[in-house]
Amino acid sequence: MNNTFFITGTDTNVGKTHVATLLLEIAHARGLSTLGLKPVSAGCIEHDGQLVNQDAWDLLERSSIKPDYAEVNPVALSEAMAPHIAAEQEGKLLNAGELAAHCRQMSKQAEFVVIEGAGGWQVPINTTETMADIAVSIGCPVVLIVGIRLGCLNHALLSAEAIQNSGLRLAGWVANLIDNDMAVASENITALEQRLHAPCIGTLPLGHDTHKYIDLDLLLSRPS
Repeated sequence: MNNTFFITGTDTNVGKTHVATLLLEIAHARGLSTLGLKPVSAGCIEHDGQLVNQDAWDLLERSSIKPDYAEVNPVALSEAMAPHIAAEQEGKLLNAGELAAHCRQMSKQAEFVVIEGAGGWQVPINTTETMADIAVSIGCPVVLIVGIRLGCLNHALLSAEAIQNSGLRLAGWVANLIDNDMAVASENITALEQRLHAPCIGTLPLGHDTHKYIDLDLLLSRPS
């Protein structure tokens, strides 16, 4: 595949979309055509007769390739809850293989692609499959967004272990300082740098222009 990366997080609301859109903007500034995808979203509003998720919309807005919204976000679920529950309430059955096939086909349109998951790595999409099954079926490297707050060490290490056990490459991770009051944040980041077998491609502080804190070269470099 081209430069395609699956974006996951240690939890919900840890900055997956923020990092994904930053990556799209930085890659486009390098002269690459870009596309952001969100195969499953939960928590939408109706816009022009169509359910639209803000995260997916942000990905589309920051992409240089401009497909129809439904191609960026083929499964848009109304309620902001676990996708398998929202889908069941709406009478929909999500299938990891079908969603992965859609993402692989769409990824052919751009030179740099980010595919954002919903929630964390093991969020269920039906009774037997999770977001991880979509990522594994796509087969691209993974970027892990770590929300730096109390509990992040355990969440990050378990997520990284699960990614690696799935057979996918953890291409990099981002430390996102989402708790301004967290004590010893830098010490926690150092602990992760010592334990995660992938480069930290960025540390994002609160309240700053964060473009300069992402190192795209670290992400695009291939392991020897």
